[in-house]
Amino acid sequence: MIYGLYLSASGVLTNSYRQDVIANNIANSETIGFKKDLALLQQRPTAAQELGRANQTDPSLENIGGGLLAAQSGVDTRPGDFEPTGYSYDFALEGNGYFAVNGNGKTYLTRNGQFMLDRQGHLTLADGSGHEVLDNKQKPITLDSTQPITLANDGTITQGGKAVATLGLFDVTDPTKLKKEGGTLLSQSPGAQMITATPVVRSGYLERSNVDPATELTDLMDTQRQLQANANMIQIQDETLDKLVNDIGKVS
Repeated sequence: MIYGLYLSASGVLTNSYRQDVIANNIANSETIGFKKDLALLQQRPTAAQELGRANQTDPSLENIGGGLLAAQSGVDTRPGDFEPTGYSYDFALEGNGYFAVNGNGKTYLTRNGQFMLDRQGHLTLADGSGHEVLDNKQKPITLDSTQPITLANDGTITQGGKAVATLGLFDVTDPTKLKKEGGTLLSQSPGAQMITATPVVRSGYLERSNVDPATELTDLMDTQRQLQANANMIQIQDETLDKLVNDIGKVS
């Protein structure tokens, strides 16, 4: 393979991936509790380095490197701004930690505190998924829909003057191991353990997405320029090869 085409093609693919990640962030800039994705990049080794044959090629080419390579996207766990709603089942976490919800028998973490009661009185996510909110013992929370609730800063829910449940507030030891599972749900790597968290819980507030649309649009334009530059380099090299083969290499 011609080395310049190798590098330019790598640049096109990497920036196309980065463009998709940024576009998804922009699309979710108004999603409650959404955490932006990070398009992580790494230096790509040359083909000879991947095969363990770096000493069998031109050292001047090996020093150029193999261009960029997309790594697995990360999750930006920084908090978003609070939005007051006045609705008693809207909760926001001030500090580190996540709510725990049960979906199809699996426990997920989320910063989306937009909850509701279903017909059975179970506290669930209000996004239509039906995922049940878990208490501090990782059990579903059931409330009396006919009585108002009062929420303490530690997540204790009171009805009729009695504490009826405590929100499960958990954190992870390594935030880089969190994985997006769709919507606002996050999961941990297999075998990882959740730890108890102690954020302040605010009732009548929601945490907005931590995506800054202006920053994302700036990054998107920069990515599009880099993608176009790499695509132009492929075209230039193709035209150069065309002249080399059809003009310079022509036998008169």
